[in-house]
Amino acid sequence: MTSSFISSALRVLHIEQQAIANLVTHIDDNFAIACERILACEGKVVVCGMGKSGHIGNKIAATLASTGTPSFFMHPGEASHGDLGMLSKQDILLAISNSGETNELLALLPVIKRLGIPLIAMSGNPESSLARYADVHLCIKVEQEACSLGLAPTSSTTATVVMGDALAVALLDARGFSEDDFALSHPGGSLGKKLLLRLEELMHKGERLPCVTAEKTIIDALMEISSKGLGMTAIVDQQGKLAGIFTDGDLRRVLDARVDVYQTPIGEVMTRKCKTAHPDMLAAEALNLMETFKISGLIVVDESNTPVGALNMHDLLQAGIA
Repeated sequence: MTSSFISSALRVLHIEQQAIANLVTHIDDNFAIACERILACEGKVVVCGMGKSGHIGNKIAATLASTGTPSFFMHPGEASHGDLGMLSKQDILLAISNSGETNELLALLPVIKRLGIPLIAMSGNPESSLARYADVHLCIKVEQEACSLGLAPTSSTTATVVMGDALAVALLDARGFSEDDFALSHPGGSLGKKLLLRLEELMHKGERLPCVTAEKTIIDALMEISSKGLGMTAIVDQQGKLAGIFTDGDLRRVLDARVDVYQTPIGEVMTRKCKTAHPDMLAAEALNLMETFKISGLIVVDESNTPVGALNMHDLLQAGIA
């Protein structure tokens, strides 16, 4: 029985893989025209589809919306009973039907044409009614469904979602949609945190900033490290400018060298050329800096090289960045 399950799964993967590969021949001038129409659209892309096409349409609308193309899904059945009021003349309708003959979609065509709303059809039949009435047709034809009965939408829905992704990403690239743009539409999730959170919002500052002058002894620096709990302290000169850093790792080196921690100034054993960050740096950039140079903490300095904050890897973990 186990081998039968595996055999069926591999067969499905092979058929759907082939369906996606065949889409290459359908990325043509019609695809480019569809992208140009959407880019020029002053309203929204309204995605419409019944059944499985409707489920895929929901996903396509969500992907478009999150990548810079304002979009929402409209159920064709509900559209005939009032939801057509969602549409405006500035919008574009993206209608999805594998057969191209879905009654609920075809019933909308007279109103769509009367309002002069551009229609982009996505179907597996270029000769279908939906394709013929569309301003632009995107072909999603597949050779066979992955279902062993040839009935359940499987490879056809896979091809549809991939065509939708291709459309969304092509538009994203054309708009010059950036990481910051993406984060603005995902402020509540980890993506938003990673892309928008800056060190100013995360760093320990004021009285929580570990800092001693270079004339202080090693034991004074250790007391500062212990009280602030970041595993490090900034070392400053008489003008308050950053002179170096002293960390738990430096302490091990000092102890191995049998240095007198009660008499030796911290300035003599500190790490002088340390990596620093600035308050406007993205938390994701700080994480990359730490990982690249294999360090566990950073001193944050202002434009005059004065320490204004500090953070360690634990702070990034708590914020959901690392």
